[in-house]
Amino acid sequence: MKKNYVRWWVVFLVFIATGLSFLDRQVLSIAVIRIQQEFGFSDVEYGWVNTSFLMSYALMFTVGGWLIDRIGARKGLGIAVGLWSVANALHGLMTSLPQLLTFRFFLGMGEGACFPGAAKTVHEWFDKKERAFANGIAIGGSAIGAVVAPPLTIWLSNSYGWRSGFVVPGIIGCIWVIVWLLLPWKRSAPGTNEDGIMQNDASPRNTSQFNHNLKVPFSTILKQRETWVFILMRFLLDPVMYFMMFWIPKYLSDVRHVPFDRIGQLFWIPFLSLGISNILGGFFSDQLVKNEIDTGRARKIVMGCAAALTLAVPLTEFTSSVGIAVACMALYMFAHGCWITNYITAISDVFGPGATSTVVGLSGTAGALSSLILNPMIGKIVEDYSYKPLWIASGLLYPIAFIAFIVLIPRLRPLFEQPAAIAAPAEITD
Repeated sequence: MKKNYVRWWVVFLVFIATGLSFLDRQVLSIAVIRIQQEFGFSDVEYGWVNTSFLMSYALMFTVGGWLIDRIGARKGLGIAVGLWSVANALHGLMTSLPQLLTFRFFLGMGEGACFPGAAKTVHEWFDKKERAFANGIAIGGSAIGAVVAPPLTIWLSNSYGWRSGFVVPGIIGCIWVIVWLLLPWKRSAPGTNEDGIMQNDASPRNTSQFNHNLKVPFSTILKQRETWVFILMRFLLDPVMYFMMFWIPKYLSDVRHVPFDRIGQLFWIPFLSLGISNILGGFFSDQLVKNEIDTGRARKIVMGCAAALTLAVPLTEFTSSVGIAVACMALYMFAHGCWITNYITAISDVFGPGATSTVVGLSGTAGALSSLILNPMIGKIVEDYSYKPLWIASGLLYPIAFIAFIVLIPRLRPLFEQPAAIAAPAEITD
């Protein structure tokens, strides 16, 4: 690939964007300890607050992904970050449960387009030998945001009140949008126009198997078996990740009796593990590809190893040591980071520039819908029973999903290689 150093600035800004997305959604999981003390919200009501976020998040994962495939990553991601940053800052004005539900809904609406936009951006700027590593950097920001969220939120809460934990990241997000839109995309992006939409003739990858100028009809995407397998995997696995994000601070406080300040000193550790594994998982996968291992096999090797690691996660419930429990959480996050980087890269490998963002969006919607259904149930399980069933499920679902993956898609292959392979020209329009 032709040397183009702007692409590394682009992926760094995507790293910051995904970091802000996780930081902004994580603030509530920390601040809720103080918010419940002030407003008296129950655990079930907190579950419904998370459901409000997931409702719009689920919708916009698909709608946002589809739109970004059409308007390009530059505009699409800029709009998304701007929307969720304003919504996050408005959390600082909250005085009632209905307001919190509303602001949370708009936060999810903006954040739903984040990862489809990140996947689209990486595919536009990187070829298959660097794509997994670039994806690892891009989505690795989410983990760093989650690392920063607990100590930052606790420090801001102790110094300026819990409301500042929402306002400050919201302002930072608005600044990000300005920087993103000022990036010299038109002059520098390989094979894209000023809107970030792939063009055929300009692309250094114009000898690729993909038609970079193709817009794949939504109905055609839904007819592919691969689409539904990727959707199934996210439907099974996303509730585990949302459980980790939304409920672990309360688990440490309620079950492990960890003080509020101490939670900020512990909760960042699993997310640091996630950030490291996002990058390492992509690096290892790309190294396998560079060593002439089939692309699909390389992605599956890393995902299979990650699935095996999650079998140790139920030990979290059965250890008496807080340190070992946090280490088990970190092990899960390490496995998930390797998994999700190669999962998103596999979608990019299969669906190409015409449908990657849409399929990432569809699968994200499936995961959010699954989590939306289960989140109130989690609150009920926690109140009436314990966290034990949740830890056991967290350890078993990844191996189940991986077995389904290798059985249902024995070989990952690029789709939509030629326009004729999809539909007649009259159908390949919007």
